[in-house]
Amino acid sequence: MLGWDQATYMPPGGAVARARQGALLSRLAHEKFTDPALGELLDELQPYADGLPRDCHDARLVRVARRDFEKAVKVPADFVARWSAHSSASYDAWTKARPADDFATMRPLLERSLEFSRQYAGFFAPYEHIADPLIDGPDEGMTTAKVQSLFAELRSALVPIVRAIVAQPLIDDSCLQGSFPEAPQMAFSLAVIKRVGYDLGRGRLDKTHHPFCTKFAAGDVRITTRVRENNIAEALFSSLHEAGHALYEQGVDVAFEGTPLNSGASAGVHESQSRLWENVVGRSRGFWEHFYPLLRDTFPDHFKVVPLEAFYRAINKVARSLIRTDADEVTYNLHIMMRFDLELALLEGRLAVKDLPEAWRARFEADFGIAPPDDRDGCLQDVHWYAGSVGGGFQGYTIGNIQAAQFHAAALSAHPEITAQMARGEFGTLHAWLREHLYRHGRKFTPDELVERATGGPMRIAPYVAYLRTKYSEIYRLPRVSQRLV
Repeated sequence: MLGWDQATYMPPGGAVARARQGALLSRLAHEKFTDPALGELLDELQPYADGLPRDCHDARLVRVARRDFEKAVKVPADFVARWSAHSSASYDAWTKARPADDFATMRPLLERSLEFSRQYAGFFAPYEHIADPLIDGPDEGMTTAKVQSLFAELRSALVPIVRAIVAQPLIDDSCLQGSFPEAPQMAFSLAVIKRVGYDLGRGRLDKTHHPFCTKFAAGDVRITTRVRENNIAEALFSSLHEAGHALYEQGVDVAFEGTPLNSGASAGVHESQSRLWENVVGRSRGFWEHFYPLLRDTFPDHFKVVPLEAFYRAINKVARSLIRTDADEVTYNLHIMMRFDLELALLEGRLAVKDLPEAWRARFEADFGIAPPDDRDGCLQDVHWYAGSVGGGFQGYTIGNIQAAQFHAAALSAHPEITAQMARGEFGTLHAWLREHLYRHGRKFTPDELVERATGGPMRIAPYVAYLRTKYSEIYRLPRVSQRLV
Protein backbone atom coordinates (compact mmCIF):
# COMPACT_ATOMS: atom_id res chain seq x y z
CA MET A 1 0.00 0.00 0.00
CA LEU A 2 2.93 2.32 0.71
CA GLY A 3 4.27 1.58 -2.77
CA TRP A 4 0.91 2.22 -4.43
CA ASP A 5 0.57 5.51 -2.59
CA GLN A 6 4.08 6.60 -3.57
CA ALA A 7 3.30 5.94 -7.24
CA THR A 8 -0.06 7.73 -7.18
CA TYR A 9 -0.91 10.36 -4.58
CA MET A 10 2.03 10.85 -2.23
CA PRO A 11 3.42 14.41 -2.26
CA PRO A 12 7.06 14.67 -3.38
CA GLY A 13 8.15 15.68 0.09
CA GLY A 14 7.28 12.25 1.44
CA ALA A 15 9.90 10.37 -0.58
CA VAL A 16 12.65 10.24 2.08
CA ALA A 17 10.33 9.04 4.81
CA ARG A 18 8.64 6.58 2.45
CA ALA A 19 11.97 4.94 1.64
CA ARG A 20 12.64 4.54 5.37
CA GLN A 21 9.14 3.15 6.01
CA GLY A 22 9.37 0.68 3.14
CA ALA A 23 12.76 -0.53 4.27
CA LEU A 24 11.52 -1.13 7.82
CA LEU A 25 8.47 -3.10 6.73
CA SER A 26 10.49 -5.11 4.21
CA ARG A 27 12.99 -6.07 6.90
CA LEU A 28 10.31 -7.01 9.43
CA ALA A 29 8.37 -9.08 6.91
CA HIS A 30 11.55 -10.84 5.79
CA GLU A 31 12.59 -11.60 9.36
CA LYS A 32 9.19 -13.10 10.14
CA PHE A 33 9.13 -15.19 6.98
CA THR A 34 12.65 -16.55 7.54
CA ASP A 35 12.09 -17.45 11.20
CA PRO A 36 13.65 -20.92 11.74
CA ALA A 37 10.38 -21.99 13.35
CA LEU A 38 8.67 -21.72 9.96
CA GLY A 39 11.28 -24.03 8.45
CA GLU A 40 10.67 -26.51 11.25
CA LEU A 41 6.93 -26.39 10.63
CA LEU A 42 7.46 -26.99 6.92
CA ASP A 43 9.68 -29.98 7.75
CA GLU A 44 6.90 -31.37 9.98
CA LEU A 45 4.33 -30.87 7.22
CA GLN A 46 6.39 -32.47 4.45
CA PRO A 47 5.47 -36.12 5.26
CA TYR A 48 1.80 -35.09 5.38
CA ALA A 49 2.11 -33.30 2.03
CA ASP A 50 3.97 -36.27 0.50
CA GLY A 51 1.03 -38.52 1.37
CA LEU A 52 -1.52 -36.33 -0.39
CA PRO A 53 -2.57 -36.43 -4.06
CA ARG A 54 -0.12 -34.32 -6.06
CA ASP A 55 -2.77 -31.80 -7.10
CA CYS A 56 -4.21 -31.35 -3.60
CA HIS A 57 -4.36 -27.74 -2.36
CA ASP A 58 -2.46 -28.57 0.84
CA ALA A 59 0.32 -30.43 -0.97
CA ARG A 60 0.80 -27.51 -3.36
CA LEU A 61 0.67 -24.99 -0.53
CA VAL A 62 3.54 -26.75 1.21
CA ARG A 63 5.54 -26.87 -2.04
CA VAL A 64 5.15 -23.16 -2.76
CA ALA A 65 5.73 -22.12 0.85
CA ARG A 66 8.91 -24.21 0.95
CA ARG A 67 10.16 -22.75 -2.33
CA ASP A 68 9.59 -19.23 -1.05
CA PHE A 69 11.12 -20.00 2.35
CA GLU A 70 14.23 -21.66 0.94
CA LYS A 71 14.83 -18.69 -1.33
CA ALA A 72 14.20 -16.14 1.42
CA VAL A 73 16.50 -17.69 4.03
CA LYS A 74 19.46 -17.25 1.69
CA VAL A 75 19.01 -13.47 1.70
CA PRO A 76 19.93 -11.44 4.84
CA ALA A 77 17.19 -9.23 6.26
CA ASP A 78 19.54 -6.24 6.40
CA PHE A 79 20.21 -6.63 2.68
CA VAL A 80 16.45 -6.69 1.97
CA ALA A 81 15.96 -3.49 3.95
CA ARG A 82 18.84 -1.67 2.26
CA TRP A 83 17.69 -2.74 -1.21
CA SER A 84 14.13 -1.66 -0.47
CA ALA A 85 15.25 1.77 0.73
CA HIS A 86 17.48 2.22 -2.29
CA SER A 87 14.76 1.14 -4.75
CA SER A 88 12.29 3.58 -3.25
CA ALA A 89 14.77 6.48 -3.42
CA SER A 90 15.82 5.49 -6.93
CA TYR A 91 12.22 5.36 -8.14
CA ASP A 92 11.56 8.82 -6.77
CA ALA A 93 14.67 10.16 -8.51
CA TRP A 94 13.66 8.46 -11.79
CA THR A 95 10.24 10.16 -11.83
CA LYS A 96 12.11 13.47 -12.04
CA ALA A 97 15.17 12.42 -14.06
CA ARG A 98 13.33 10.86 -16.98
CA PRO A 99 11.28 13.96 -17.91
CA ALA A 100 14.45 16.02 -17.49
CA ASP A 101 16.51 13.65 -19.68
CA ASP A 102 18.96 13.44 -16.79
CA PHE A 103 20.87 10.16 -16.93
CA ALA A 104 23.74 11.70 -14.94
CA THR A 105 21.54 11.77 -11.84
CA MET A 106 20.48 8.15 -12.32
CA ARG A 107 23.91 6.74 -13.13
CA PRO A 108 25.16 6.30 -9.51
CA LEU A 109 21.75 4.99 -8.48
CA LEU A 110 21.72 2.48 -11.34
CA GLU A 111 25.26 1.42 -10.48
CA ARG A 112 24.06 0.71 -6.94
CA SER A 113 21.02 -1.17 -8.27
CA LEU A 114 23.35 -3.28 -10.39
CA GLU A 115 25.52 -4.03 -7.37
CA PHE A 116 22.45 -5.04 -5.32
CA SER A 117 21.37 -7.32 -8.18
CA ARG A 118 24.77 -8.99 -8.34
CA GLN A 119 24.85 -9.43 -4.57
CA TYR A 120 21.38 -10.99 -4.64
CA ALA A 121 22.45 -13.46 -7.31
CA GLY A 122 25.52 -14.25 -5.23
CA PHE A 123 23.36 -15.57 -2.39
CA PHE A 124 22.25 -18.37 -4.74
CA ALA A 125 25.68 -19.38 -6.03
CA PRO A 126 26.69 -21.66 -7.60
CA TYR A 127 24.63 -20.95 -10.71
CA GLU A 128 25.04 -21.47 -14.44
CA HIS A 129 24.65 -17.74 -15.09
CA ILE A 130 24.52 -14.75 -12.77
CA ALA A 131 21.08 -13.78 -14.13
CA ASP A 132 19.54 -17.19 -13.35
CA PRO A 133 18.50 -16.41 -9.73
CA LEU A 134 17.01 -13.11 -10.86
CA ILE A 135 15.01 -14.83 -13.61
CA ASP A 136 13.87 -17.86 -11.58
CA GLY A 137 12.22 -15.65 -8.97
CA PRO A 138 9.51 -14.14 -11.20
CA ASP A 139 9.54 -16.96 -13.81
CA GLU A 140 9.97 -20.27 -12.04
CA GLY A 141 11.85 -22.85 -14.08
CA MET A 142 13.31 -20.37 -16.57
CA THR A 143 17.05 -19.81 -16.93
CA THR A 144 19.23 -17.50 -18.96
CA ALA A 145 19.94 -20.31 -21.41
CA LYS A 146 16.26 -21.16 -21.83
CA VAL A 147 15.31 -17.53 -22.39
CA GLN A 148 18.10 -17.06 -24.92
CA SER A 149 16.99 -20.18 -26.82
CA LEU A 150 13.36 -19.05 -26.79
CA PHE A 151 14.29 -15.57 -27.97
CA ALA A 152 16.51 -16.89 -30.76
CA GLU A 153 13.70 -19.12 -32.07
CA LEU A 154 11.18 -16.29 -31.90
CA ARG A 155 13.50 -13.73 -33.44
CA SER A 156 14.09 -15.94 -36.48
CA ALA A 157 10.34 -16.12 -37.01
CA LEU A 158 9.68 -12.44 -36.35
CA VAL A 159 12.33 -10.83 -38.53
CA PRO A 160 10.83 -11.99 -41.88
CA ILE A 161 7.40 -10.77 -40.76
CA VAL A 162 8.77 -7.38 -39.76
CA ARG A 163 10.68 -7.04 -43.03
CA ALA A 164 7.63 -7.95 -45.10
CA ILE A 165 5.46 -5.41 -43.33
CA VAL A 166 7.87 -2.46 -43.17
CA ALA A 167 8.43 -2.83 -46.92
CA GLN A 168 4.80 -1.70 -47.35
CA PRO A 169 3.52 1.88 -47.10
CA LEU A 170 3.00 3.02 -43.54
CA ILE A 171 -0.53 2.95 -42.21
CA ASP A 172 -1.92 6.39 -41.42
CA ASP A 173 -2.50 6.56 -37.66
CA SER A 174 -3.12 10.31 -37.46
CA CYS A 175 -6.65 9.63 -36.24
CA LEU A 176 -5.16 8.67 -32.87
CA GLN A 177 -3.68 12.14 -32.49
CA GLY A 178 -5.62 15.19 -31.42
CA SER A 179 -7.07 16.79 -28.34
CA PHE A 180 -8.55 14.27 -25.92
CA PRO A 181 -9.26 15.71 -22.47
CA GLU A 182 -8.26 13.54 -19.55
CA ALA A 183 -11.68 13.15 -17.89
CA PRO A 184 -13.52 11.56 -20.85
CA GLN A 185 -10.48 9.38 -21.60
CA MET A 186 -10.58 8.02 -18.06
CA ALA A 187 -14.35 7.56 -18.23
CA PHE A 188 -14.10 5.64 -21.53
CA SER A 189 -11.28 3.45 -20.18
CA LEU A 190 -13.33 2.67 -17.07
CA ALA A 191 -16.33 1.72 -19.19
CA VAL A 192 -14.23 -0.63 -21.31
CA ILE A 193 -12.41 -2.43 -18.48
CA LYS A 194 -15.65 -2.80 -16.54
CA ARG A 195 -17.32 -4.39 -19.58
CA VAL A 196 -14.54 -6.95 -20.05
CA GLY A 197 -14.93 -8.04 -16.43
CA TYR A 198 -12.84 -5.87 -14.10
CA ASP A 199 -14.81 -5.64 -10.85
CA LEU A 200 -14.75 -2.02 -9.70
CA GLY A 201 -16.33 -3.12 -6.44
CA ARG A 202 -12.96 -4.75 -5.74
CA GLY A 203 -10.69 -2.34 -7.58
CA ARG A 204 -10.03 1.18 -8.82
CA LEU A 205 -8.22 3.04 -11.59
CA ASP A 206 -5.76 5.87 -10.89
CA LYS A 207 -2.99 7.74 -12.70
CA THR A 208 0.75 7.18 -12.31
CA HIS A 209 4.10 7.65 -14.10
CA HIS A 210 4.40 3.97 -15.13
CA PRO A 211 1.16 1.90 -15.09
CA PHE A 212 0.95 -1.13 -12.79
CA CYS A 213 -1.43 -3.47 -10.97
CA THR A 214 -1.21 -4.22 -7.26
CA LYS A 215 -3.15 -6.61 -5.03
CA PHE A 216 -3.80 -5.86 -1.38
CA ALA A 217 -6.40 -8.63 -0.97
CA ALA A 218 -8.97 -10.56 -2.99
CA GLY A 219 -11.34 -7.66 -2.50
CA ASP A 220 -8.84 -4.92 -3.34
CA VAL A 221 -6.97 -5.22 -6.65
CA ARG A 222 -5.97 -1.78 -7.97
CA ILE A 223 -4.67 -0.64 -11.33
CA THR A 224 -3.15 2.56 -12.67
CA THR A 225 -2.81 4.13 -16.09
CA ARG A 226 -1.05 6.99 -17.85
CA VAL A 227 -2.89 9.66 -19.86
CA ARG A 228 -1.69 11.71 -22.82
CA GLU A 229 -4.19 14.32 -23.92
CA ASN A 230 -2.76 14.38 -27.44
CA ASN A 231 -3.07 10.61 -28.02
CA ILE A 232 -6.12 8.43 -27.39
CA ALA A 233 -4.20 5.13 -27.30
CA GLU A 234 -2.01 5.57 -24.22
CA ALA A 235 -4.62 5.54 -21.46
CA LEU A 236 -6.92 3.04 -23.15
CA PHE A 237 -4.42 0.31 -23.87
CA SER A 238 -2.45 0.73 -20.66
CA SER A 239 -5.75 0.46 -18.78
CA LEU A 240 -6.66 -2.71 -20.68
CA HIS A 241 -3.17 -4.09 -20.04
CA GLU A 242 -3.39 -3.55 -16.29
CA ALA A 243 -7.00 -4.75 -16.23
CA GLY A 244 -5.73 -8.04 -17.65
CA HIS A 245 -3.42 -8.37 -14.66
CA ALA A 246 -6.28 -7.46 -12.34
CA LEU A 247 -8.72 -9.95 -13.88
CA TYR A 248 -6.16 -12.64 -13.10
CA GLU A 249 -5.76 -11.56 -9.48
CA GLN A 250 -9.49 -11.06 -8.94
CA GLY A 251 -10.07 -14.57 -10.29
CA VAL A 252 -7.79 -16.44 -7.86
CA ASP A 253 -9.68 -18.90 -5.66
CA VAL A 254 -10.74 -17.06 -2.49
CA ALA A 255 -9.74 -20.16 -0.51
CA PHE A 256 -6.13 -19.11 -1.14
CA GLU A 257 -6.57 -15.73 0.57
CA GLY A 258 -3.75 -15.08 3.02
CA THR A 259 -1.53 -17.88 1.68
CA PRO A 260 1.43 -17.99 -0.73
CA LEU A 261 -0.93 -19.42 -3.38
CA ASN A 262 -2.89 -16.16 -3.54
CA SER A 263 -1.30 -14.63 -6.64
CA GLY A 264 -0.43 -15.37 -10.27
CA ALA A 265 1.79 -18.29 -11.19
CA SER A 266 4.65 -16.24 -12.67
CA ALA A 267 5.53 -12.98 -14.35
CA GLY A 268 5.17 -14.64 -17.76
CA VAL A 269 1.74 -16.11 -17.07
CA HIS A 270 0.67 -12.77 -15.61
CA GLU A 271 1.85 -10.92 -18.70
CA SER A 272 -0.03 -13.41 -20.85
CA GLN A 273 -3.22 -11.99 -19.41
CA SER A 274 -2.29 -8.33 -19.73
CA ARG A 275 -1.15 -8.85 -23.32
CA LEU A 276 -4.17 -11.04 -24.16
CA TRP A 277 -6.68 -8.42 -23.06
CA GLU A 278 -4.66 -5.47 -24.36
CA ASN A 279 -3.76 -6.89 -27.76
CA VAL A 280 -5.38 -10.18 -28.76
CA VAL A 281 -8.74 -8.92 -27.55
CA GLY A 282 -8.32 -5.14 -27.32
CA ARG A 283 -6.84 -4.65 -30.78
CA SER A 284 -9.17 -7.08 -32.54
CA ARG A 285 -11.71 -5.95 -35.11
CA GLY A 286 -14.59 -7.56 -33.23
CA PHE A 287 -13.75 -5.69 -30.05
CA TRP A 288 -14.03 -2.37 -31.83
CA GLU A 289 -17.19 -3.31 -33.71
CA HIS A 290 -18.73 -3.08 -30.27
CA PHE A 291 -16.77 -0.25 -28.63
CA TYR A 292 -16.18 2.13 -31.54
CA PRO A 293 -19.69 3.67 -31.37
CA LEU A 294 -19.04 4.48 -27.70
CA LEU A 295 -15.69 6.04 -28.58
CA ARG A 296 -17.41 8.15 -31.25
CA ASP A 297 -19.99 9.27 -28.71
CA THR A 298 -17.22 10.17 -26.26
CA PHE A 299 -15.23 12.20 -28.81
CA PRO A 300 -17.75 13.03 -31.56
CA ASP A 301 -15.88 15.96 -33.02
CA HIS A 302 -12.84 13.79 -33.68
CA PHE A 303 -14.07 10.32 -34.63
CA LYS A 304 -17.33 11.05 -36.44
CA VAL A 305 -15.42 11.27 -39.76
CA VAL A 306 -13.08 8.33 -39.06
CA PRO A 307 -14.31 4.96 -40.40
CA LEU A 308 -14.01 1.95 -38.11
CA GLU A 309 -11.62 0.24 -40.53
CA ALA A 310 -9.27 3.25 -40.50
CA PHE A 311 -9.25 3.26 -36.70
CA TYR A 312 -8.68 -0.52 -36.55
CA ARG A 313 -5.72 -0.28 -38.90
CA ALA A 314 -4.32 2.70 -36.99
CA ILE A 315 -4.25 0.89 -33.62
CA ASN A 316 -2.49 -2.03 -35.33
CA LYS A 317 0.09 0.00 -37.24
CA VAL A 318 3.51 -1.67 -37.40
CA ALA A 319 6.42 0.73 -37.29
CA ARG A 320 9.86 1.10 -35.78
CA SER A 321 9.23 3.04 -32.57
CA LEU A 322 11.35 4.34 -29.72
CA ILE A 323 9.13 3.45 -26.77
CA ARG A 324 8.54 -0.15 -25.68
CA THR A 325 5.11 0.49 -24.16
CA ASP A 326 3.97 2.14 -27.39
CA ALA A 327 5.37 -0.59 -29.63
CA ASP A 328 3.14 -2.65 -31.90
CA GLU A 329 2.66 -6.39 -31.46
CA VAL A 330 5.09 -7.35 -34.20
CA THR A 331 8.12 -5.31 -33.09
CA TYR A 332 7.45 -5.32 -29.33
CA ASN A 333 9.50 -8.41 -28.60
CA LEU A 334 12.56 -6.90 -30.28
CA HIS A 335 12.45 -4.23 -27.56
CA ILE A 336 12.43 -6.95 -24.89
CA MET A 337 15.26 -8.92 -26.48
CA MET A 338 17.44 -5.82 -26.60
CA ARG A 339 16.84 -5.04 -22.93
CA PHE A 340 17.50 -8.64 -21.95
CA ASP A 341 20.83 -8.65 -23.77
CA LEU A 342 21.85 -5.33 -22.18
CA GLU A 343 20.96 -6.69 -18.74
CA LEU A 344 23.19 -9.69 -19.28
CA ALA A 345 26.04 -7.45 -20.40
CA LEU A 346 25.64 -5.27 -17.29
CA LEU A 347 25.46 -8.24 -14.92
CA GLU A 348 28.43 -9.97 -16.54
CA GLY A 349 30.51 -6.80 -16.38
CA ARG A 350 30.89 -6.54 -20.15
CA LEU A 351 29.03 -3.22 -20.08
CA ALA A 352 29.56 -0.40 -17.58
CA VAL A 353 26.60 1.72 -16.49
CA LYS A 354 28.36 4.86 -17.73
CA ASP A 355 28.38 3.36 -21.23
CA LEU A 356 24.73 2.25 -21.17
CA PRO A 357 23.27 5.26 -23.07
CA GLU A 358 25.62 4.78 -26.01
CA ALA A 359 25.22 0.99 -25.97
CA TRP A 360 21.45 1.49 -25.99
CA ARG A 361 21.62 3.84 -28.97
CA ALA A 362 23.93 1.56 -30.94
CA ARG A 363 21.84 -1.55 -30.35
CA PHE A 364 18.59 0.28 -31.03
CA GLU A 365 19.87 1.61 -34.33
CA ALA A 366 21.11 -1.85 -35.29
CA ASP A 367 17.77 -3.51 -34.48
CA PHE A 368 15.31 -0.79 -35.50
CA GLY A 369 17.15 1.44 -37.94
CA ILE A 370 16.52 4.52 -35.80
CA ALA A 371 18.35 6.00 -32.84
CA PRO A 372 16.75 7.67 -29.80
CA PRO A 373 17.51 11.39 -29.78
CA ASP A 374 17.95 11.44 -26.00
CA ASP A 375 18.10 9.22 -22.93
CA ARG A 376 14.54 10.09 -21.93
CA ASP A 377 13.28 7.97 -24.82
CA GLY A 378 16.32 5.70 -24.57
CA CYS A 379 17.74 3.98 -21.53
CA LEU A 380 15.66 6.01 -19.06
CA GLN A 381 12.26 5.03 -20.47
CA ASP A 382 11.59 1.88 -18.38
CA VAL A 383 11.24 2.04 -14.61
CA HIS A 384 12.36 -1.57 -14.04
CA TRP A 385 16.10 -1.02 -13.60
CA TYR A 386 15.53 2.10 -11.52
CA ALA A 387 13.03 0.68 -9.02
CA GLY A 388 14.10 -2.94 -8.69
CA SER A 389 16.66 -5.37 -10.00
CA VAL A 390 18.81 -5.30 -13.10
CA GLY A 391 17.80 -8.65 -14.52
CA GLY A 392 14.66 -10.80 -14.35
CA GLY A 393 12.19 -8.03 -15.15
CA PHE A 394 11.77 -8.14 -18.92
CA GLN A 395 11.70 -11.73 -20.18
CA GLY A 396 8.21 -12.18 -18.74
CA TYR A 397 6.72 -9.80 -21.31
CA THR A 398 7.74 -11.94 -24.29
CA ILE A 399 6.89 -15.16 -22.47
CA GLY A 400 3.51 -13.57 -21.85
CA ASN A 401 3.02 -12.68 -25.53
CA ILE A 402 3.73 -16.27 -26.50
CA GLN A 403 1.43 -17.73 -23.86
CA ALA A 404 -1.34 -15.23 -24.56
CA ALA A 405 -1.76 -16.54 -28.10
CA GLN A 406 -1.54 -20.15 -26.90
CA PHE A 407 -4.20 -19.64 -24.21
CA HIS A 408 -6.45 -17.72 -26.60
CA ALA A 409 -6.16 -20.44 -29.23
CA ALA A 410 -7.11 -23.06 -26.63
CA ALA A 411 -10.11 -21.00 -25.51
CA LEU A 412 -11.28 -20.56 -29.13
CA SER A 413 -10.89 -24.27 -29.75
CA ALA A 414 -13.20 -24.96 -26.81
CA HIS A 415 -15.57 -22.09 -27.59
CA PRO A 416 -15.48 -20.94 -31.25
CA GLU A 417 -18.33 -18.55 -30.47
CA ILE A 418 -16.00 -16.25 -28.50
CA THR A 419 -15.09 -14.16 -31.57
CA ALA A 420 -18.70 -13.41 -32.47
CA GLN A 421 -19.52 -12.72 -28.82
CA MET A 422 -16.81 -10.07 -28.55
CA ALA A 423 -18.35 -8.16 -31.45
CA ARG A 424 -21.52 -7.97 -29.32
CA GLY A 425 -19.60 -6.77 -26.28
CA GLU A 426 -19.89 -10.13 -24.55
CA PHE A 427 -16.72 -11.34 -22.84
CA GLY A 428 -18.18 -13.73 -20.28
CA THR A 429 -17.31 -16.96 -22.11
CA LEU A 430 -13.65 -16.04 -22.59
CA HIS A 431 -13.38 -14.68 -19.05
CA ALA A 432 -14.97 -17.84 -17.64
CA TRP A 433 -12.59 -20.10 -19.58
CA LEU A 434 -9.58 -18.16 -18.33
CA ARG A 435 -10.89 -18.17 -14.78
CA GLU A 436 -11.45 -21.92 -14.88
CA HIS A 437 -8.15 -22.89 -16.51
CA LEU A 438 -5.80 -20.18 -15.20
CA TYR A 439 -7.04 -17.62 -12.74
CA ARG A 440 -8.55 -19.74 -9.98
CA HIS A 441 -5.40 -21.80 -9.56
CA GLY A 442 -3.22 -18.91 -8.40
CA ARG A 443 0.25 -20.31 -7.71
CA LYS A 444 -1.02 -23.85 -7.14
CA PHE A 445 0.67 -25.09 -10.31
CA THR A 446 4.05 -24.21 -11.77
CA PRO A 447 3.98 -22.11 -14.96
CA ASP A 448 4.87 -25.15 -17.08
CA GLU A 449 2.15 -27.24 -15.43
CA LEU A 450 -0.43 -24.51 -15.90
CA VAL A 451 0.32 -24.15 -19.63
CA GLU A 452 0.19 -27.93 -20.07
CA ARG A 453 -3.13 -28.26 -18.22
CA ALA A 454 -4.77 -25.34 -20.04
CA THR A 455 -3.57 -26.00 -23.59
CA GLY A 456 -2.66 -29.67 -23.67
CA GLY A 457 1.02 -29.07 -24.39
CA PRO A 458 4.12 -27.13 -23.38
CA MET A 459 4.71 -23.47 -24.18
CA ARG A 460 5.52 -23.06 -27.87
CA ILE A 461 5.81 -20.14 -30.25
CA ALA A 462 3.72 -21.62 -33.10
CA PRO A 463 0.31 -20.24 -31.99
CA TYR A 464 1.81 -16.79 -31.43
CA VAL A 465 3.59 -16.67 -34.78
CA ALA A 466 0.47 -17.96 -36.54
CA TYR A 467 -1.62 -15.28 -34.82
CA LEU A 468 0.75 -12.51 -35.94
CA ARG A 469 1.04 -13.82 -39.51
CA THR A 470 -2.71 -14.21 -39.96
CA LYS A 471 -3.69 -10.89 -38.42
CA TYR A 472 -1.03 -8.67 -39.96
CA SER A 473 -1.05 -10.28 -43.39
CA GLU A 474 -4.75 -9.38 -43.53
CA ILE A 475 -4.20 -5.84 -42.21
CA TYR A 476 -1.37 -5.17 -44.64
CA ARG A 477 -3.06 -7.14 -47.43
CA LEU A 478 -0.16 -9.50 -47.93
CA PRO A 479 -1.69 -12.86 -48.89
CA ARG A 480 1.36 -14.04 -50.84
CA VAL A 481 3.73 -13.04 -48.08
CA SER A 482 1.46 -14.77 -45.57
CA GLN A 483 1.61 -18.02 -47.53
CA ARG A 484 5.36 -17.81 -47.93
CA LEU A 485 5.90 -17.09 -44.22
CA VAL A 486 3.65 -19.94 -43.13
